[in-house]
Amino acid sequence: MADIKVDQAVAQDDLVIPLIDFSAFLSGTPAQKQQTAQAVLNGFQTAGFIYLSNHGIPASTISSVFANSAKFFARPQDQKNALSWYSPEANRGYSGYGREKVALPDEDTAALRAVPDLKESLEIGREGEPGMPNMWPPTEGDEDARVFKETMLAFHDTCKELHMELMRAIALGMGIDEKWFDGYTDVGDNTLRLLHYPGVPKSVFKRDDGQLQVRAGEHSDYGSLTLLFQDARGGLQVRSPKGTFVNATPIEGTIVVNAGDLLARWSNDTIKSTKHRVVEPPPKEDDGADNYPPRYSVAYFCNPNFEKVIEALPGTYEKTGKKYEGIKSGEYLVKRLTATY
Repeated sequence: MADIKVDQAVAQDDLVIPLIDFSAFLSGTPAQKQQTAQAVLNGFQTAGFIYLSNHGIPASTISSVFANSAKFFARPQDQKNALSWYSPEANRGYSGYGREKVALPDEDTAALRAVPDLKESLEIGREGEPGMPNMWPPTEGDEDARVFKETMLAFHDTCKELHMELMRAIALGMGIDEKWFDGYTDVGDNTLRLLHYPGVPKSVFKRDDGQLQVRAGEHSDYGSLTLLFQDARGGLQVRSPKGTFVNATPIEGTIVVNAGDLLARWSNDTIKSTKHRVVEPPPKEDDGADNYPPRYSVAYFCNPNFEKVIEALPGTYEKTGKKYEGIKSGEYLVKRLTATY
């Protein structure tokens, strides 16, 4: 059997992000599964990012999620404000423009709003968590609200399954039991985040102070993995080993997946959590319009079960020692979220 060929989605300034056909892991031969698992692990170890094609989530499902997200953000502002994000422990609800302060670990968040992010978002956790309700638009007499809730809960479950499969690939690549992570990922303590970057005047991106106006500032993600579904406009940039920011251009039919800080810690820093940001992509041609169009994206933030203690994975510390003390997944994430809002 020929080796599986791994394409390059991004190759610039020593940053190489692979494009991986995940069907070979989901339904291939044992040898294809092993090769794909190794490619997934290598991507996270070298770039911290991968592109995933043939991932098992139908395009029609993703289109429905984007359409329902756009309908939600088009609701009157007072309706959205009534669903406000209410605590780092729950991490559920609506955040308006400028509320979030994306931060790097141990970074001083006080100065972060010198260049405010231009976005609004809705965070959706697993349904039915006692004392931590999701903030849904009232469904009584509102068919759009009912469909919105149904669509997002189903998508939350769909993404949870992909998270479990990706962690199985990482386990197989690391040479540990394929289902080693199942007991860390089966609860679904994950967050589905809907993002809307509104249309803005082009003049907003021409600042007098010389700072770059961004859609979302430079940051690393907090949890284990992030599944990012981009629209066609793009704007995601990933920091290269040379310190430059490289465009992670959307590729139709793919999901961009990146490792987060908690997975880097869990792997004793053998996996990278790479910094990234969202900028306003230049128009393909100057159409003479005064405004940039809106942009939508959907991020699914994957986390280990909140009650699980996270400490160095087998095979990552035996020669070098453990770099971090064990910490409960939920405690770590609350600490990071407290600094964010």
